[in-house]
Amino acid sequence: MENWDELRTAYEVVRHGTVSGAAGALGVHHATVIRHVDALEARLGVKLFQRHARGYAPTEAGEELARVARASDDQFSQLAARLAGGSAEVTGDLVITTLAAFAPRLLPVLARFQADHPGVILHLRTGRRLFRLEYGEAHVAIRAGRAPEEPDNVVQPFEKLDMALYAAPSYIARRGDPRDGLAGHDFVGPEEPRGGPAAFDWLRAEVPPERMVFRSNDELAHDAAVRAGIGLGFFAVDEADGLVEILRPRPEWQVATWLVTHVDLHRSAKVQAITRYLKDACA
Repeated sequence: MENWDELRTAYEVVRHGTVSGAAGALGVHHATVIRHVDALEARLGVKLFQRHARGYAPTEAGEELARVARASDDQFSQLAARLAGGSAEVTGDLVITTLAAFAPRLLPVLARFQADHPGVILHLRTGRRLFRLEYGEAHVAIRAGRAPEEPDNVVQPFEKLDMALYAAPSYIARRGDPRDGLAGHDFVGPEEPRGGPAAFDWLRAEVPPERMVFRSNDELAHDAAVRAGIGLGFFAVDEADGLVEILRPRPEWQVATWLVTHVDLHRSAKVQAITRYLKDACA
């Protein structure tokens, strides 16, 4: 890459979605932004943006370039803070990734964090896809299951979630109390034939397939189905308000979660700040 100014310009266009927004952030004329983007696309031989009436939408190549630029920007900020002998301000984009089902647990903490650090723009990325910290796709990940083993990641124990089997009051009113016996009752479970938390393994082993009447690969749909009274399902104990406990938590059903950062950014001011908030909330 011969011209880092062009790379930073493209990154700002991705962030703001418009030439004028990028120009304002960089303190340059909008014609300079257009010239940098055109030159970078010509040099790389790929289209980085789709131009439309409302602005610039990054292509897949543009998204990939932005991830590299974001990671570089974070590392330069961290370096500048070390050279200055002080701590950098907690500002700019902060990307956190986790499972969608964990989002409600995180939002109160993120709200407090943003209130204390108004210069931060928070991004919460959820879903089944594993966002890669080493590629700059996220600053912090909260992951469940086995401890992540990527060599360049800093992995810290986070929460342990006790899981139990629950039913909605509406289900009990309609089908009777499963605490008198599980035989013949309906269950909500996973779509996949393997994987997921240990409680799902119990469901696959103990529940006849025809009694697994609702299956989903989405945790939020799974939870909503139990609350709607479709069948019995597993919840974290502290998230089961309004439900009736059918089977008590078991040690083998417990879910371990992990706080994961990349070694290159672990000591940056904003990563240290958000991980401190998360660990304090967990404690």
